Amino acid sequence: MIRAFLSFLLYCVNTVFWFIPIILLAVFKLIPIFAVRRFISIGLDFCASSWVSVNTGIQKLFGDYKIHISGQTTLSEKEWYLVLANHQSWTDILILQRVFNGKVPFLKFFLKQELLYVPVLGLAWWALDFPFMRRYKKSFLAKYPHLKGKDLETTKKACERFKYKPVSVMNFIEGTRFTPEKHAIQNSPFTSLLKPKAGGVGFVLTVMGEQLHKVIDVTIYYPGKKIPTFYHFLSGRLKDVYLHVNLHDITKDLIGDYANDAEYKKRLHQWINVVWTEKEKTMLQLKQQSEVTQ
Repeated sequence: MIRAFLSFLLYCVNTVFWFIPIILLAVFKLIPIFAVRRFISIGLDFCASSWVSVNTGIQKLFGDYKIHISGQTTLSEKEWYLVLANHQSWTDILILQRVFNGKVPFLKFFLKQELLYVPVLGLAWWALDFPFMRRYKKSFLAKYPHLKGKDLETTKKACERFKYKPVSVMNFIEGTRFTPEKHAIQNSPFTSLLKPKAGGVGFVLTVMGEQLHKVIDVTIYYPGKKIPTFYHFLSGRLKDVYLHVNLHDITKDLIGDYANDAEYKKRLHQWINVVWTEKEKTMLQLKQQSEVTQ
């Protein structure tokens, strides 16, 4: 408990420490000069990357875990990526940031509009150009049909700033963290995964498909009977993580209009299901690898 408390405290201190220069730099982004905004964006990404580096140091200080990485790891900070991963724990985000920090552009997550109002972090995400999305349910659009297409319009506007510098857009396409209860409710055809949702990926590819160069497909596996919680992570109980990386080309058939092209939507769903089927096999391989290693 003491270890968890101290590590959490240091994470908070580190977050507040980097929050200050991030917010100060963000003020200068209001200057309507492209060269100034570009320079400030570089400074903001440096602050964010430094925040991740210090977080990594905290992890090493309070009981470091070993990351077993396999697959295609030749990456570049000068490329545009769409990053997909399965989602099991809050620790996934910290692990992905640690693994890809300095190897790809800083990971940017699509966030719900409501998260803009989270204390400290909401402002930091805004300053770092994290795209905020407002998604409308079908029942809501039935009552307010004039808002149809507004969510895509908002996404397009959020992604405009990514045209001028490399970015890694991160998406957990299961939509939520894996739990046995959620798995049972979904009646998922996959043993260790929830059903993938194509909407977020479809929106990104519709808006940014021509800019993005590769899809980084990440499979995360935690050995043991239980998925580690954030408390396990903080207290140093997490000992091993297995992570496999696949790279996929973004071909022309993966680019289209997700909102209006039914054929494209069907095609993208099929592609994602193939990716998820392969991920299921990879999860099994990582499990076998961990059993040999252990």
